[in-house]
Amino acid sequence: MASRVLVLGLDPRTVPGYDPEPVVARIEQGRRRFAELGIPVRFELLPYDEDPGDQHARLAEVLAAEPYECVVIGGGIRTDEERPEAFEVVIDLVRRHAPQAAIAFNSSPEDTADAALRRLSAP
Repeated sequence: MASRVLVLGLDPRTVPGYDPEPVVARIEQGRRRFAELGIPVRFELLPYDEDPGDQHARLAEVLAAEPYECVVIGGGIRTDEERPEAFEVVIDLVRRHAPQAAIAFNSSPEDTADAALRRLSAP
């Protein structure tokens, strides 16, 4: 079955000087919530240190792979004060490669499915 939702997030295991395990556990809670709701989802966690050119090409490919109904952009991408251009690039790529998709923002890894559901249910 095709994914209805694409979740784009920052891979916490790649952030220097950061204990990723609590966030990894919270992301897994978010995955389980999608399963509970029966919403097909694809998670794409972006390495913090990935070359921007490589990231751009990979995201363009992921976004074009399926006609997602919603793309949820996680807080790790949105709130990185040292790299605001990363958020801008993601928004631009979603707009260009998945123009049919609603865009949602979660407030925590656990409520990612609920953020998507808000947009999937919107008129």
